[in-house]
Amino acid sequence: MTDEESLHVEIVEGVATLTLNRPQQKNALNTAMRDALRDSVQRIRSDRAIRAVVLRGAGSDFCSGGDIRGMNVSNAEAGRNRMDDLHGWIATLAELDRPVVASVDGVAYGAGFSLALLADFIVASPRARFCMPFIKVGLIPDCGAQYTLPRVVGMARARELIYSAREIGAEEARQMGAVLEIVPADRLHHRADELARCLGGASPVAFGLAKRALHQSIGSDMRAMLELEALGQGIAFTTGYHQEAVRRFREKAPPMFQWPASSSD
Repeated sequence: MTDEESLHVEIVEGVATLTLNRPQQKNALNTAMRDALRDSVQRIRSDRAIRAVVLRGAGSDFCSGGDIRGMNVSNAEAGRNRMDDLHGWIATLAELDRPVVASVDGVAYGAGFSLALLADFIVASPRARFCMPFIKVGLIPDCGAQYTLPRVVGMARARELIYSAREIGAEEARQMGAVLEIVPADRLHHRADELARCLGGASPVAFGLAKRALHQSIGSDMRAMLELEALGQGIAFTTGYHQEAVRRFREKAPPMFQWPASSSD
């Protein structure tokens, strides 16, 4: 599961780390990287031994967006097909029933920002910078950002970030709700891995059911969500994880899942 040219994938103790691996180009997405991401996401989806995913960039940047040199689109059909080729793995990653943590250092521009927004949580270094610069080049946000960004920061702020194409730093992104934590650069990737391992220790059934319900909640209504809750909870009650967690609670034994992710938080 490793493409040393564009994407490095490492799986250690159930955590898959996907490292965008074009540091000299600030990890700009080219065709080879997109193809490698597609293949890796599909493999992760089918491998239940993988309990969590970390997204990161090699070097000092997360991702500067799409590689401009590869954006020679001749007509509307070719442009649509280019984007449609992305959408399968974009949707799969967004809907993955396991925790995904993005570790953002340096720039997360354009499709890089969009890719980070597919994660459940973003942790960032103080030097992280986020931007939706699409309007500057006559394009619209892609890689799912028109779905994810309003859900993360709210519609008013999403409009501002998209229409102005202005850059925001890590602290402003945290205040908007896009970033969970700001961590010194030398600890950033360790912290992302720590969070992924912690979340990966939760019940895979309960986590997956909760994540899917949250994805449906904004476009749904109370009655539909209560029915989804009843069905999901009925499944969760029967899992071995739940039964073991209850046993430990009754016997005052150490819990199976503990947040925060480390005693240093």
